[in-house]
Amino acid sequence: MADILYTYKNQVYANITNRCDCSCVFCIRSHQDGVGESENLWHEKDPDLEEIKKAMDEFNFTEYGELVYCGYGEPTCAIETLIASAAYAKERYGIKVRLNTNGLANLYHGRDVVPELAQVVDSVSISLNAPTAEKYQQVTRPAFENAFSGMLAFATLAKDAFGQTQFTAVDVLSPEELKACQELADEMGIRLRIRKFT
Repeated sequence: MADILYTYKNQVYANITNRCDCSCVFCIRSHQDGVGESENLWHEKDPDLEEIKKAMDEFNFTEYGELVYCGYGEPTCAIETLIASAAYAKERYGIKVRLNTNGLANLYHGRDVVPELAQVVDSVSISLNAPTAEKYQQVTRPAFENAFSGMLAFATLAKDAFGQTQFTAVDVLSPEELKACQELADEMGIRLRIRKFT
């Protein structure tokens, strides 16, 4: 059975779905089955709310101040479960919630879901991953042709809706591309964090 909660580098993560609307060239799930203390993050089927709540109740949150929704799928593809379980975690354990996302939720659901997420999510980290639409398509291989503009539009909404919003990019990009990512993030007034490819 796949892990619903797992720890990595002193943080706790919620792995609530394996569905994803991208197929990033650097995605860790393409070459290993688990991360950190988890040996298996591949669900036979997505866990339901009760299974996630049970995993939370069996986990000791004492040493953790934040629960990060990030696993072997895009958390917003299971948005109802995400919102309900995050609300449960905040109410029962008083923990902050961070969402690591590709920023394509509004395209995936065909509506603006940011207000719904903002009810339970304290901070959001959005995968920028490229400075241009053309490079973004090559690197993330998304399900949508307008994914880059959709992701930037989501980020603009997120900047005003969440306590903290940041972009991330993976250091598989060239120094020139990372510089262009930084310039784009600066232009939008959103912090950029460069992630190491592991």
